[in-house]
Amino acid sequence: MDEKLSTDTAAAARHARFGKLPERIRFEDMAEEVEPAPAGGVRTYNPEGSWKYYSCLALDLGL
Repeated sequence: MDEKLSTDTAAAARHARFGKLPERIRFEDMAEEVEPAPAGGVRTYNPEGSWKYYSCLALDLGL
């Protein structure tokens, strides 16, 4: 009989804490519309960061 009573107490505690699910969020509220950047945007040259995009097969092979 004590097991049933403790189970009911635990179930009541769970129900008090998690008894109700949060309200559902609509898809329209989750999605954000952003204007794309123009295709002919201004690009600046960064000489200090250009090494990141440099690729050479001879250097990759150690030649």
